Amino acid sequence: MTSNNKASVVIPTKNPGNIIKRVLPVVLSQKTDFPYDVLVIDSGSTDGTVDYLKSIAAPNFRFIEIPPADFGHGKTRNLGAASTDGEYIVFLTHDALPVEESWLTEMVRVADQDPQIAGVFGRHIAYAGENVFVEHELKLHFSGFVPNPITWMDDKDRYEKDLGYRQFLHFFSDNNSLLRRSVWQVHPFPDVNFAEDQQWAKTIIENGWKKGYSHDGVVYHSHHYKVMERLRRSFDESYAFKRYFDYDLCATKDKLWRDWKYLTARDMDYCFKDRVWKRAPLNCVIQPFDNFARLLGQFLGNHGDSINAAWRHFLSRDTRLFKGSSNGRN
Repeated sequence: MTSNNKASVVIPTKNPGNIIKRVLPVVLSQKTDFPYDVLVIDSGSTDGTVDYLKSIAAPNFRFIEIPPADFGHGKTRNLGAASTDGEYIVFLTHDALPVEESWLTEMVRVADQDPQIAGVFGRHIAYAGENVFVEHELKLHFSGFVPNPITWMDDKDRYEKDLGYRQFLHFFSDNNSLLRRSVWQVHPFPDVNFAEDQQWAKTIIENGWKKGYSHDGVVYHSHHYKVMERLRRSFDESYAFKRYFDYDLCATKDKLWRDWKYLTARDMDYCFKDRVWKRAPLNCVIQPFDNFARLLGQFLGNHGDSINAAWRHFLSRDTRLFKGSSNGRN
């Protein structure tokens, strides 16, 4: 397929609310020295989103609609890739807001450094007013990629033996990502309900490709879940990682309690040393419960195959959202 577009931005939507009215104008007004187009795939919005999308008159924009039942995290992204023609396919979720007009340029710049880079993921920062621990956690997480922004399997023996090394190489987030079309054509996203992005990263890493990180291709993207939502989100993640990667995020009750004590001590240290308790006291009170919910979800997800189907359905946030008002994981 021949294309004049350097990049094609693909955004899946379902009932995003007003955030899409912030995201889309920023995406359409990116400052680049290359042509790009934008495709939105809506899967049954009932909140006025479709009317809003119909009102967009930009020449490089279009949208398509699919039935809600046809949505899948990997499946819909593959549809978006197949429906565009840019050299690079750039994915955003409908609540990921580029911070700068240079966001797209920065994502492409990393990929252009080396034709062996199969994909790039960009940094996330918290929206203004977000829970302070969510903000802090995002900073800590993405700072870990700064020293080595281009990674690949440079030690096969370590890859086999070192779980942390594998997890580092497998991390990828299609909330804010770029795929090289020529690689996607060979290695599309798997059609799964969770972790399609990290399964894709595992595939490209094991096939000898490189992965890039863009610190300046940054978006606002954050969620602070209520305690029960945190447990369910954590269950989905742990259950998927156990099935797809054989990761044991929290295999025993002893580990649950050890990790809870460690995380809570770490967070309370941050709370008092950085005087978080003065500006966000409620966040400090809730955080130990949030940590426990996260770890309990990981423990239950780690043993998900031994839980009956009705309880798995009850514990799964993603399953509920697939049947509800949004596209599962945002």
